[in-house]
Amino acid sequence: MVSTTLMKLVAPCWKPSVEGENSNNRGGDVSGRLDGLLWHKDSGHHVNGDFSMAVIQANNLLEDHSQLESGPLSSLESGPHGTFVGIYDGHGGPEASRFLNEHLFNNFKTIHGAEFTSENQGMSADVITKAFLATEEEFLSLVKKQWIIKPLLASVGSCCLVGVVCSGLLYIANAGDSRVVLGRLEKTVKQVKAVQLSIEHNASIESVREELRSLHPDDPQIVVLKHKVWRVKGLIQVSRSIGDAYLKRQEFNKEPLLAKFRLSEPFHKPILKAEPTILVQKLYPEDQFLVFASDGLWEQLSSQEAVDIVQNYPRNGIARKLVKAALHEAAKKREMRYSDLKKIDRGVRRHFHDDITVVVLFLDSHLVSRSHWHGPLLSVKGSGGVPAST
Repeated sequence: MVSTTLMKLVAPCWKPSVEGENSNNRGGDVSGRLDGLLWHKDSGHHVNGDFSMAVIQANNLLEDHSQLESGPLSSLESGPHGTFVGIYDGHGGPEASRFLNEHLFNNFKTIHGAEFTSENQGMSADVITKAFLATEEEFLSLVKKQWIIKPLLASVGSCCLVGVVCSGLLYIANAGDSRVVLGRLEKTVKQVKAVQLSIEHNASIESVREELRSLHPDDPQIVVLKHKVWRVKGLIQVSRSIGDAYLKRQEFNKEPLLAKFRLSEPFHKPILKAEPTILVQKLYPEDQFLVFASDGLWEQLSSQEAVDIVQNYPRNGIARKLVKAALHEAAKKREMRYSDLKKIDRGVRRHFHDDITVVVLFLDSHLVSRSHWHGPLLSVKGSGGVPAST
């Protein structure tokens, strides 16, 4: 899958970035570092504390080597009042995740009522949903525009996980199977416990299959067990996404789309949804950090294992530490050494582990509660193995 990490640190809750304001900033090396297939920015500062980011590429280049068939990207922007984090894990190609990278945050800023003139006015679950759906409509319009020359774009989609920290509140929105976990200090036992905040939309989960069957009661094939994996219409594991136009609109489920994506029976309402599930909650001093990651991490590590790693190691480079821990687990499952796994080229790598994108966001309580940060705007972009599109 194409994993894209987007992190933007924003003003009440944000304001548009000003050209050139990020030339001298507290965030350190804005470009991050690229070590083979691993891109990482080990540390930086955001409104509410520190952050760490890392992405690892497992999939292959397209035949013309112009872009990744599936490739993680990441970007970060900062401003004085709030934090926006996005994890975009694409499938079928990089176009949807890159589109989210370029357009979703702008839609957050321009949705009517989300001007953020003071504190968190305008930020709401409704604004988040509208931003998701506006971005979805824009991408489907692009699919329609390129339908004749690039019909395969109709089969490209992306999971989308968003977190917003603003004025002491945390907003989590998810469409797909990425996950965000909170590390919360349990004072009675003096341990940091993992609290999963996002709801995942994957057909492997029984409640997701039940939701699909209730939404499509006349379709006995709405979920199919294929090669021991539950898939929607036997094609895709996620039940919510941005893109995947061929399962949203009948007009894209016909020739010239490849036969393997076309359904035998017409459908009259979207099979997949773009609406995210949303959680809004207050942040407390016990809330230590957030781990945002694509499913590639969670296939290898449990939520508590990830939280234990973040809690027990230095902040600097902690996202990279999580990626490496996941790769060690992937190697162990295949009864091979980590050093041998590292030698495997992208493409072949995909048979051992998925692309992985991680953002660790530390929540320093004295910073979460304050109303303004005097740090400069910061912009970071990176990708696993090739430059990110901007």
